[in-house]
Amino acid sequence: MNPEPRSIRRIAINTGGGDAPGLNAVIRAATLGAYECGWEVLGIRRGYMGLLEAEVDGEPGICPLTPHSVRGITHLGGTILGTTTRGNPFGMEVRRPDGSWGTADLSDTIIERFRRLEVDALVAIGGDGSLNIAHSLHQKGLPVIGVPKTIDNDLQATDVTFGFQTAVEVATDALGRLHSTAEAHQRVMVVQVMGRHTGWIAVASGLAGGADVILIPEIPFQIDRIIDKVRERDATGRRFSIIVVAEGARPADGAPSYADETGRYGGIAERLAEDIETATGKEARTLVLGHIQRGGSPIAYDRNLALRFGAAAIRCIHDGNLGTMVALQGQSIVAVPLGEAIAALKTVNLANDTIQTVRQLGISLGD
Repeated sequence: MNPEPRSIRRIAINTGGGDAPGLNAVIRAATLGAYECGWEVLGIRRGYMGLLEAEVDGEPGICPLTPHSVRGITHLGGTILGTTTRGNPFGMEVRRPDGSWGTADLSDTIIERFRRLEVDALVAIGGDGSLNIAHSLHQKGLPVIGVPKTIDNDLQATDVTFGFQTAVEVATDALGRLHSTAEAHQRVMVVQVMGRHTGWIAVASGLAGGADVILIPEIPFQIDRIIDKVRERDATGRRFSIIVVAEGARPADGAPSYADETGRYGGIAERLAEDIETATGKEARTLVLGHIQRGGSPIAYDRNLALRFGAAAIRCIHDGNLGTMVALQGQSIVAVPLGEAIAALKTVNLANDTIQTVRQLGISLGD
């Protein structure tokens, strides 16, 4: 269902999944690019929720986006359209007649609402989960262009996702600030960063921030190796250690740590700190950076990448290149089939020069 360029009259934009610095820059670039083409633009609030509810969080579920309404938002964190991690149209939470909660497939309803709005294409901005939804909707007839967003940097088809570099800067800054207090108190500091299935943030920030140990999901760790590293530093007069751990890291003989029964990752930092204190007698403190990595203003790199992605999405629509995701490959923005883009997560390549550098600098990876 790829409309000819001349048939485009109105497009829509939504943002789904976890937020990331740069979302507003994509919205601005796509809106301005669409207006240059003479198209109208609609914003859908909180993923697809705005299509199902007249109001979302006290605002109209669907709102016009104009050059005026996107003025001055490039530097802002978050998203002016809102987002949600619980808005999957293929398994939407609904209240049953008896008052209990369940799930229902509302994808046909979503597509029908788009048709009633006479939307010719959707710019879906999201990570692997949101883009899987967008791909499924495209297969059911909705013309879609995907824009890759995730601070985890785990989409295989693009070299970098916007939001990642800002998250790395936040984590690196935190590590730099921790060095002085860790050294003053001769403590072990365990810093937990985001990364459920991949360790991109942990590796990039740990290397730049001077960590002594970096633990990632791709390399199951052995606690004895971590303790050896702490003792080795003590023996050479470096009586403090900085450990960076991705939230999805796990021991070689166990499973990741979960915050609750929903399967949300959490608790690995506390678990490590307890084991280190028990083994070494050293005081170990934890810092979970959490959502601070997602918030705040995007750095220049992410602003520029997001603006390029938003503009490229409009070019794809104009050229009739639907069912694709815009991606950075080398120095160019290209269009990749959505099915190919979401086929696999991009994990840290353990043979690349970054991991080799980590090892050459004497940083432990826990193996």
